[in-house]
Parts: sequence; C-alpha cells; structure tokens
Amino acid sequence: MHLPSAGFSARLKRAVTGSADTPLVFLGNFEVENHWALGEPALPRVASHAGSAVVNRMDEFTLLLGGKGDHVVLKTAPDPGYRDYLEGLGLALPTVHVVADQDPQRTVSEDALADPALIAALAGLRGEGARLTAHGVSVVEEQLAARTGLPLAAPTAAVCKRVNSKVYSRRLSDELGIRQARGWACETLEELADAVAAAGELLDTGRKVVLKDAFGVSGKGIVVLDSAARLGRLHRMAVQQAEKAARGGPEADGGGRPRTALVVEEWVAKRCDLNYQFTVGRDGSVHFDFVKELLTEGGVHKGHRIPARLSDRQVEEIAATALLLGERLAADGYYGVVGVDAMVDPDEGLYPVIEINARNNMSTYQNVVHEGGLAGPEEVAVARHHPLRLTRPLPFAELAERLDGLLLTGRGARPRGLFVNNYATVNAAHGTAADSPEGFEGRLYGVLVGASDAELAAIDTDITRRLAAFPERS
Repeated sequence: MHLPSAGFSARLKRAVTGSADTPLVFLGNFEVENHWALGEPALPRVASHAGSAVVNRMDEFTLLLGGKGDHVVLKTAPDPGYRDYLEGLGLALPTVHVVADQDPQRTVSEDALADPALIAALAGLRGEGARLTAHGVSVVEEQLAARTGLPLAAPTAAVCKRVNSKVYSRRLSDELGIRQARGWACETLEELADAVAAAGELLDTGRKVVLKDAFGVSGKGIVVLDSAARLGRLHRMAVQQAEKAARGGPEADGGGRPRTALVVEEWVAKRCDLNYQFTVGRDGSVHFDFVKELLTEGGVHKGHRIPARLSDRQVEEIAATALLLGERLAADGYYGVVGVDAMVDPDEGLYPVIEINARNNMSTYQNVVHEGGLAGPEEVAVARHHPLRLTRPLPFAELAERLDGLLLTGRGARPRGLFVNNYATVNAAHGTAADSPEGFEGRLYGVLVGASDAELAAIDTDITRRLAAFPERS
C-alpha cells in the first residue's frame, strides 16, 4: 500500500523556491491548457473551448494548499460556514485575497489582472519574499507576476507549455523506452499522413484508434474512432485547417509551413486508470509523491481511490518511471509538480505514461486529507464529486444540516464521512447564462473517508439520496 508521503507542502516550497519558509501566493487557474492551446492547431471540433463558471470556481481548491504564512487569490470569499467547517477540522488556512469584480467566464488570474487594487495588495507582499504559484503557468500568470513584482515560483510559460504537450509525452516515452500503446506523434502534415495510413491498417483489422489534441483537457480534444472513413474525414479537416493557418495564421512555423499537433494511438484494453505525482526541484531532485486509482463510470472520470489497488512491484515500476521522467523534465528546464496518467492492462501489465501533466492535478488538492491528519494509514479514501440541481444559492450551513452525520467532522479514532474540499463550485452557476427557471447545475467536491470500500459506498449512496431532494420549491 502506498499512501501520499508526508511533508508535501514544505517539499513543494523547497522544490520551487529553495526554501520551505518561502510564502507562496496560490492561483487556481484550472484548465490552463486553454491558454496553452491558443494559436495551436487542434482537432477541428474542439479548436476552442468556452469558459465555464463552475470550472473557474475550482480556484477554491487552492485554499487547502497553503498554510498560515501563505496567501491565496480567489474569485469570491469562501462561504463563512465552509470556512468555519475547515477551521473546525484544525486546518490552518492562508490569507485570502478576493478579486473586486469576478467574471464567471474568466480564470482567477484574468480577474486579478483586471483589479488594480488587488495588484497593489499583492505587490505589498514583496517585502515578505512571497512568490506566485499557480495550477499551471501561462502568459497570463507571467503578466500578473510582472504587474505585481512577485517572482513566479515556476519555470517560464513557454517551458510549461512545451512539456505539457501530448506530443512531448509521446516522444519522451519513446526515447526512454517506456511501454506505450502503438502510436505516432505528429507535428508535420507528412507525419500525420504516415500516422493516418498506419492507423487505417489497425482499423481494417477491427481495432480502434484514438486521436488526441496536444493541449486537450478534461476529455476534450480526444476522439475514439472505429471507422477508417471517419479517420479520413478528420484527417482532411486537419490538413485544411493547417494549410489555411499557414497562409496567414498563427499555426504556421517560421517558414510559413503548415504544422499540426496531434497524437494518434491504438485504443488498448485496460483494467483501470491511474494517476501518480512527483515533484521536481530546481536543483534537479525528484521525489515520488503518490499513486492513485482513477474511478470511472461509463467511461466518465468520477474520482480517485487512495490507496490504489496495486502490487508492490507495480508501485515500484511507477516510482522508477517517475524518476526517469523527472530527470528528463529537469534537464528540459521544468521544476514543480508533475502528474502522470497511466493505466493497468487486463493482465496487470502497466502502461506507465499515457500523458504528462506538468502542473497541479486534481490529486494534488486531495493531499490535505492525509497531510492534515483527516485520514490515517488504515482508512480508504475516495475523492469524487456529487452533482446538484438548485434553484437558489445554497449556504454551506444548510448543506451541512442536510448531510448531518455524513460529513467528516473531526480526527477521531475512526475517521468516517465526507470531507468537503471545495464549496464554491456548488453555487458557481447561479446568476450566469447556465441559470434558468428550472435551476442551475452545481458540483460538490469532496473526499470520502472510511474503513472499507463497502462503508464508503454506503455513505456515498446516502449522500446521493439526500442531495437528490434538491431543488425544493416553496
């Protein structure tokens, strides 16, 4: 059994600043890939992504990364009842800075850039030696660092973007001899044509292939195909897009030649998906943090199980792969948190690298459960989210009353219940275009803690039943 190793907060600070005492200012700019993807060729149907009010309120996850001497920038102040709940669990929270005028379609970093008073307040932290850190670094976070004078505790946006490309993941794994599904990384139309021809042969034998946009995120930019005709249509569309861009758009290289950024792979069978994390230091050191099992329903990601159901040999192989990847990422100028998606095949063999995410991951924000002593080594923890449909904003105190007896409320000898690790996403869509007379969708994120999978399933069923009573009408 491999649980998250202790001391992550101090280890992160040492990795990105050189000292465990450096104050950090956290930014939760989720789906930073949308900024990395600007000007990049993409699969035609997912070339751009609209902002999401709920996704942008995932910024509140960062409230649980910092400690007493740190700071966090949020789009709105935490619900008072939720803040009391966290402090009641003994968690030391960072100082909160709230943007003046949050736009639901903007990231918290974009909101901060539009707030002169907040920029001045953050600039005042220079005397403490504070540094900015983000979910992932794009040119937006570089602009905020320049405006505030706070150094980024991260590599440049260009480095972060480069190592987050799925093309980079594929080529690095090939170079290091890491097992992968048969596939091809494509940056030129010639490479794409060769990949499509080879993938067509796989399709002709009844297999499936998958096309991946280099900067797709959260399931966007991935197409699974079982038809050579459909593959051909997508190929033609990608070529047309690349050639059009080369005639005057940003997708051309310096010589005006069309380019692409796609990965084509065989779709392979699996027993389960995994996510593991390691931290790369500015000095090139690499620390393996944890591995978690991804839980899915109908192919949709529902959360993480901690610990992952793996053998010691499988964990050792993942840890060894993390060291290999970390050394190369360091050589390429990256330092900070790295999350890697992996999977186990039906015969218990590993595919140790599906893609590299050189940024924070959902798993990063669940670390507080073990770091903060909310779950011990004998407990099972499952991170997931519950959907809600509401017709009005729901205060945390009312939710806590509805879930009475099911919330994790202390560090008893037998921890049991749901730890809520983000509440802003519950009410984020209220008052937006997604709101209607029929109500709006919210998400309640949390980590279930209990003695067994069976106990967690019973708690989860009860939570789902009680939440289904919303919306209530007068």
